[in-house]
Amino acid sequence: MRLVLAEAVGTMLLIVLGDGVVAAVLLAKSKAEKSGWIVITTGWALAVAVPVYAVGRISGAHLNPAITFAFALVGKTPWRQVPFYLLGQFVGAFAGAVLVWLSYLDHYAATDDPALKLLTFATMPAIRRLPFNFLTEVIGTFVLVFGVLAIVANEAPVRSGLTPLLIGFLVWAIGLSLGGPTGYAINPARDLAPRIAHAVLPVAGKGHSGWSYSWVPVVAPLVGGVIGAAAYVAMLAGR
Repeated sequence: MRLVLAEAVGTMLLIVLGDGVVAAVLLAKSKAEKSGWIVITTGWALAVAVPVYAVGRISGAHLNPAITFAFALVGKTPWRQVPFYLLGQFVGAFAGAVLVWLSYLDHYAATDDPALKLLTFATMPAIRRLPFNFLTEVIGTFVLVFGVLAIVANEAPVRSGLTPLLIGFLVWAIGLSLGGPTGYAINPARDLAPRIAHAVLPVAGKGHSGWSYSWVPVVAPLVGGVIGAAAYVAMLAGR
């Protein structure tokens, strides 16, 4: 239960700060409205670093099923713990989305475009071409998992003061370089649980929840994570 709670709190912080910065930039009458992509990517980078600092010493701060599966594949996480990680991540992500909605309640009502409201919960592609959207998420998550494994190996243990910051920089780089096409979900819990929150919460003037696209930011990060873990193991095996 301590592991579940740590992952829930960490993922809640991730979504509060990550979806929160998206809401700040996209929703009407926010003081940060239209402040742009640099603000969003910077906010998401810090949204990753803060919970890693907060709960890394307890659970390792996976905060992402793709990371959990990758760590299990390389032997850093016992498979018997995987369901507990996933439970904490999805519960925390849902709770985080609810807190963002509550924080920006009046701004949802002031925003006319339902697509912008959905983007404060979950990702949607800039150009909808599912094979390429899928590939983009695979590549982004490959970079994430490969990078995290390398950082943790060189900065172990995770509680190192520099590790969370380096992981935040990694997410920042992914957002700046690969986030444009799909919004770089690179995390099934980050996308699916808030999308469910969008569907069930009384968001003022909301439209559809984008379910026909929703499988992409769930499946593609898992595929990219496995490839990233396999590539990392292969690189080590060649040393």
